[in-house]
Amino acid sequence: MPLLGLLTGCNAVVLAPSGDIAAQQRDLLVFSTFLMLVIIIPVMALTVLFAWRYRQSNKAARYEPDWDHSTQLELVIWAAPLLIIIVLGAITWTGTHLLDPFRPLERVAAGKPVANDVQPLEVQVVSLDWKWLFIYPQYGIATVNEMAAPVDRPISFRITSSAVMNSFYIPALAGQIYSMPGMETKLHAVINHPGEFEGISANYSGAGFSGMNFKFHGLDQAGFEQWIQKAKSTGTGALDRAAYQSLEKPSENEPVRYYSAVAEDLYHAIVNLCVDPSKMCMDKMMSVDAKGGLGLEGVNNVRPLIYDKYARRGSVLGPDPYYVADYCSAPRQSELDTWKQSVPALRSAPQNLSRPQALRLPAEQSAAQRG
Repeated sequence: MPLLGLLTGCNAVVLAPSGDIAAQQRDLLVFSTFLMLVIIIPVMALTVLFAWRYRQSNKAARYEPDWDHSTQLELVIWAAPLLIIIVLGAITWTGTHLLDPFRPLERVAAGKPVANDVQPLEVQVVSLDWKWLFIYPQYGIATVNEMAAPVDRPISFRITSSAVMNSFYIPALAGQIYSMPGMETKLHAVINHPGEFEGISANYSGAGFSGMNFKFHGLDQAGFEQWIQKAKSTGTGALDRAAYQSLEKPSENEPVRYYSAVAEDLYHAIVNLCVDPSKMCMDKMMSVDAKGGLGLEGVNNVRPLIYDKYARRGSVLGPDPYYVADYCSAPRQSELDTWKQSVPALRSAPQNLSRPQALRLPAEQSAAQRG
């Protein structure tokens, strides 16, 4: 009993969260556990009771060696678990839809719906090796290993990864959700109480995993605006593509860092694995494939993905891999006629211009050679 008193110093954040989504998940967990205990506790108690009552030394207990069936007992044994399964199935189905991480919030707390004029806070999350990058596109800032949000304002997370799969998890805010390279997951949540909360990666991702933690600050509106101004005034500069390529290199136990400006299309390039400007973005590649592909040029579009940048994979035989850097579409004849009249160098060009060929370069050439 004295040892149990030591548990009062524990911070059971999962059972005492500060966000409405995490609170609903907590309620679902507690209710499911209670339903299971409705069966487990009587079974455990009856096990002890039967062992005592029908022990060998108790000659007064009923002894019926030929007994083999009781309809009433069968009904009790099967009906109670069946009812529990039906109830668990119902709350699981409703919880799966109501707590879908992709579903925008309809309330910020119990009995407090989201106001029509409230704009959710958008946060773009990128898991790196081994740190977290948070981009605030509405405010033009970015942070490393620290984020903040105002109390009672819906948060819309867009989550991806630069290399391997990780798991974005703030226990006080909402459940965990995976981040994967070349993909985007979403999470909607809200923080209802001010404070400083722990954020972690809940999926092992290599040597620096143990230091892949961050702080999440729940602030009032004034405090959040001060935090934004702090990031802008103390930021190390703009987070453009070159700065991101330097940041994404593996490093451990990174300190908090702020960026006072962010390239507008950076997150799009991260998701589509084309921060390197010489690479074709995945969405453009898929658009080309949807329209019939690039023919023979498309066959060579085998530029290694971002997690292959330090080593070639597959067969080592044959020539070095080639890739399609980008493509251009053939202009219409009316556009050619206009150009020929406006540009002297084009006036002597032939009438029938062939379709421009896609650029093919060895994957090992330097950025300057690609340019």
